[in-house]
Amino acid sequence: MPESSTIREVLSQPDLWAGVPDLLTGAEGLPSAGERVAVLGCGTSWFMAQAYAALREGSGQGETDAFTASELPTGRRYDRIVTISRSGTTSEIVQLLQATTTPSVLLTAVAGGPAAQHADHEIVLAEADETSVVQTRFATTTLALLRASLGEDLTGVVADARAALEAPVEDAWVQADQLTFLGTAWTVGLAHEAALKLRESSQSWTESYVAMEYRHGPISIAQPGRVVWVFGPVPAGLAEDVAATGATLVTSELDPLAHLVLLHRTAVTRAEVRGLDPDTPRHLSRAVHLPTEG
Repeated sequence: MPESSTIREVLSQPDLWAGVPDLLTGAEGLPSAGERVAVLGCGTSWFMAQAYAALREGSGQGETDAFTASELPTGRRYDRIVTISRSGTTSEIVQLLQATTTPSVLLTAVAGGPAAQHADHEIVLAEADETSVVQTRFATTTLALLRASLGEDLTGVVADARAALEAPVEDAWVQADQLTFLGTAWTVGLAHEAALKLRESSQSWTESYVAMEYRHGPISIAQPGRVVWVFGPVPAGLAEDVAATGATLVTSELDPLAHLVLLHRTAVTRAEVRGLDPDTPRHLSRAVHLPTEG
């Protein structure tokens, strides 16, 4: 099978993250400390919004909520809206920006799209654009930029991403008949994103949860031949509980965003082993455009 666009895009992530400080220079419209912020996206972009919101609020820079773009509560006051759309054409993002008077910024891979016409600021990550339907590098580079905007030094994160490109993809992950992803705080969004990546690319049965919720029911499906993959810290006692089920526990000392890169490689391998093209997942297109009413 020829090399997919998806794997080429996966492999490019460390270099793109290394360039984030340059992207951040001159970027306008990102939240200031103390602002109350809503972060919005759809699909993968929503999960990146969740991760950023938890990081921003956790760093003490202000109340930050994340919503899928169609579910922003009416009547809530925010100082700024951050939107994420790879194509800049996502219908729900366009409609939201059209309707709001709150100061807004759009992070996108394609300049000047329909959403940009209604945002107060646009930050374009053009080099992170993708030809694959399945998002990898745009999403992670966006989150890397947002982390840097909070004052994080990405040097170690980039090094970990390079290590993730060299780490083995275990056969147990590729052959597992079911995978559950867990996270805490900002890595909950990464867990949801990992589950989505495997569903999209390889039609896999995946689930995702807050790590502490796993023992409140979801652990009932754990058994030999299945995987429990944790992003970030493993709650006390969880490893022992998973071991008792016979499932394979996956953890890592890598930065969780770099650990997601290893999952990306796993997703591509699972797709190829199943005879699927990771570039063209079934029923999906690069961007969702909804019919207009009337």
